Amino acid sequence: MTPSPEHLSRLAIPAELSPSLGCDAVGTSREHGERIMDCLPRVGCVFADEERWWWIVPSGSHIGVTWPSSTRYAIGARLAEPSWTRALRRPRSDRPRLIHRPEGESPYTPPIPLYFLTCRLAGSAPRWSLGAGL
Repeated sequence: MTPSPEHLSRLAIPAELSPSLGCDAVGTSREHGERIMDCLPRVGCVFADEERWWWIVPSGSHIGVTWPSSTRYAIGARLAEPSWTRALRRPRSDRPRLIHRPEGESPYTPPIPLYFLTCRLAGSAPRWSLGAGL
């Protein structure tokens, strides 16, 4: 079941960064997040909560690839609020917070290196289809 728009919370890209290609987000475990951060030559905006690190990637970075099942892909960088949080009205401080701000004007982590690293850490082979979404 897809959450309704009112139950989605968008990650807030800092205003001075230019998300000219739109924004999606890839969620990894905290443990994988730390390893990924150490391996990538360039890292964009990264948000974190207690469970996941969220990497900002250009819109459409899911087209034609199969992200590992250990990741979560959020179109529009909109994260679903768990059902129990609506009743408790979780404070904003519990939401993912910006933990890494890139140098320069681009908020993006390059999706291809991120994809290969997440596949490697998950122990799965990269899978893509040429022409998907065209």
